[in-house]
Amino acid sequence: MLTVREASIISAYTGVLIGEFSDMCKYIEEKLDRPVFTHELGNSDVWEELKAVCKEDFINIPIER
Repeated sequence: MLTVREASIISAYTGVLIGEFSDMCKYIEEKLDRPVFTHELGNSDVWEELKAVCKEDFINIPIER
């Protein structure tokens, strides 16, 4: 089972929402270190920046066996 944070990381990195939108927005603001408005999420430049700053969190999501 994913944690809320893991779901937010995956959502921010892939652009596919899993979990709650508000949780993803909190994570995005944490990673970009600024407020993010919903209209900005339609901008591909924001997603490219976000993918770059989330990559380490994404690849370090623990996998349980």
